[in-house]
Amino acid sequence: MKRYAAELFGTFALLFAGTGAIVVNQVSGGTVTHVGIALTFGLVVLAMIYTVGDISGAHLNPAVTLGFWAARRMATRDVPFYLASQIAGAVLASLALKLLFPGNEMLGGTQPSGSALQSFVMEFILTTLLMFVILNVSTGSREKGVTAGIAVGAVIALEALFGGPVCGASMNPARSLAPALVSGHLENLWIYLSAPILGALAAVGGCCCIREEGCCGPATPKLP
Repeated sequence: MKRYAAELFGTFALLFAGTGAIVVNQVSGGTVTHVGIALTFGLVVLAMIYTVGDISGAHLNPAVTLGFWAARRMATRDVPFYLASQIAGAVLASLALKLLFPGNEMLGGTQPSGSALQSFVMEFILTTLLMFVILNVSTGSREKGVTAGIAVGAVIALEALFGGPVCGASMNPARSLAPALVSGHLENLWIYLSAPILGALAAVGGCCCIREEGCCGPATPKLP
């Protein structure tokens, strides 16, 4: 239960800070800026890895959880509870932002700036790169490492910097699902549910092809 609570708290923090930065940027006339939003996402993930990484692995993302499961780094029995905790934390964060900013329409939700296909491909590639980095710097369960937090946070900030104006750079089904549900804007949601999951699974295959060992682990998590 502590692991699931850690995922709920960590995902709440990610959504509240990340999508909150988008909302505050909108209501304040752009004072946060796009760069500030990207850095907020990267910094909050970095902080949560150091905060709850040794408890749950700090997935904070259903696509990452499914990627670790496909890489056999976590037990199947834990997957539904991780996913439920992440979605619950994300929805609670969006509800909090709705309470604070009732006039905001999207609550930091993600929408394509161009075609649906363009955003789908972009989300797929961005999540593949993110998951590839995660697989190579962490074990996936109860792990806290200096390199993991810096590397993952930096990649998220980097991808949000250049991918955000195109597709929103979600890379996280919970990050897109919660604002969509609370705001009622469900259009194009399929992009942000399917592309990150497929990208994370593709990264597992790529990691196993490149690394001789250490990518795909045992069927149960390695606990301390």
